[in-house]
Parts: sequence; C-alpha cells; structure tokens
Amino acid sequence: GTADAVTQNLDIIRRYKAEYVVILAGDHIYKQDYSRMLIDHVEKGAHCTVACMPVPIKEATAFGVMAVDESDKIIDFVEKPANPPAMPGDASKSLASMGIYVFDADYLYELLAADDKDDASSHDFGKDIIPKITREGMAYAHPFPLSCVQSDPQAEPYWRDVGTLEAYWKANLDLASVTPELDMYDQNWPIRTHMESLPPAKFVQDRSGSHGMTLNSLVSGGCIISGSVVVQSVLFPRVRINSFCNIDSAVLLPEVWVGRSCRLRRCVIDRACIIPEGMVIGENAEEDARRFYRSEEGIVLVTREMLRKLQVKQER
Repeated sequence: GTADAVTQNLDIIRRYKAEYVVILAGDHIYKQDYSRMLIDHVEKGAHCTVACMPVPIKEATAFGVMAVDESDKIIDFVEKPANPPAMPGDASKSLASMGIYVFDADYLYELLAADDKDDASSHDFGKDIIPKITREGMAYAHPFPLSCVQSDPQAEPYWRDVGTLEAYWKANLDLASVTPELDMYDQNWPIRTHMESLPPAKFVQDRSGSHGMTLNSLVSGGCIISGSVVVQSVLFPRVRINSFCNIDSAVLLPEVWVGRSCRLRRCVIDRACIIPEGMVIGENAEEDARRFYRSEEGIVLVTREMLRKLQVKQER
C-alpha cells in the first residue's frame, strides 16, 4: 500500500531531520503552493492535514470521502465508499481526499512503525492510516482552493487524478485545448522539469506536395511531421510522423515512429512504438480490442509488446 511505500523510504526521509513531511501522489496533475498548506497545518495545531476538494458525488466512489466540523477537523473518513455521503448544503457533491498530506514528522514515524507491525493492515494511507487518526481526532482538512495556484482567480481549481487510461488521455488532451484549465504558460508559476537539448519541432512538405500541419495540439522538441495532419493531439519529444497520416485526439509518447498512411484516433501510443505503414487505430472497436487494449470508454492503448504479438518489428 501507499503507507508501505513511505515506510520503505524512511531512512532517506529521516536523513533530512525534517519537522514536517509532505506526502504527494505521483499520478495527480495540479498546481499548488505547498507552503500555504503547511502554514494552515501549523496554525491549526494539526498532527496530520489532508488536502480536499468537492467532487461530483457520482465520482466520489473513486476517492476517500470525509466529513469535517466547523474547524475543518475530520470527523469521519471512508475510503472509496459505495454510497458516498453528500456535503452539507450540496447533495450533488462529496468532499474528497486528494491524497496530499502534511504530517508532523515524529507523529508520522510513530504511525508507520505501528502500522508496519499490524498484520491486519493493508498499509495504505487512505484505507488504514487516515481512518485511524480520524478516530483519534488528529486529522484536519485543508481546502484545496486556499493553496491552488491559478493564473485566473475566477477559474475552478484544477486537479486531475490520472490513475486510469482515460483520465491520463483526457488530461493530456486538456492541455492541447484552446484555453486549457491548467495554464502551463504562467510565467509567475513555471512548471519545472528536465528538458533535453533537442531541435525545434519541424513540419515539412513531402515530395507529393502534402504539407505537415497541426491544429490545437502540443508538439514537443525533436518531432518531425512530414505531409500529415495532427489534430487535438499531444506529441512527446522525438516523435516522427511520416506522410499521408491523420492523427486525431491521440497521445504519442517519446520516440514513437508512425509509418506512412496511418490513421490514429483516441489512443495512447507507448514510448518508442513503431506503427507500421497503413495501420488504423481507433476506428473499429472490435479490431482494436482484439489487437490492443481498449477501455470501456473507447480509448486504445498500444505498446511495443502488443505490436510484437502482431508480428510488427519494433526495431528500425
């Protein structure tokens, strides 16, 4: 479970002699000023603080759901309930845990040591740790809007859990929309990451006269689009798309190579896949499900291993 993952890294955490520990999920997309949440934690005298936000009640079955009192103390917590309780005053929403936690360091160490010895525990924050400290009256909620960073203060706070294929696909395509909810171009709060030194993306006309072009898409450095059309898609670095292709609502991870005359729609293509000439993905549900992985929502995942099973060489 998630708590066990932290337990296994306690030697690294202890090395920093921290007074507080912030624990984050690795499959969420959002912008947050953690210092505001930490200040809230200290001012409330909490031992544990859980970031939370309202979600539609029909979606709340995928989250830990809490109830709080007037001081934001968590008085009830249920992990992924079949029938989520509604928020007071709004029957259409539940108050969901975001999987973002601030702990007093010594308190966290005590909790994890006790949990590690409990054979009945699944060693998970949502299932075991947070319900336990809620019963002890030690957990407080932090409303995410108080620390969410947004270039438009009137916009709804942006937070996405991308733990499913459809959520991952949709979150990527959100960034390619005309006015994305998550502003990656906000110079006051830049998103920092490791950037390779790559040449700019290139769009070229092939020998037949077809032009490489894109619309409402994100195209990373090192990409080459030759005589093909890319619409509402995200291309990671070093993607190569050959002539006469049509790419629509697709996410192509780094180093994907697409042969001539392919049509890719509503799909995620895994890193370094080689898509052979003439392949069509995302237009025939039965064929997609037989060859690849197709989600209930119709998003197709393609990996190198799946292509190898189709006798498609994955080396160029």
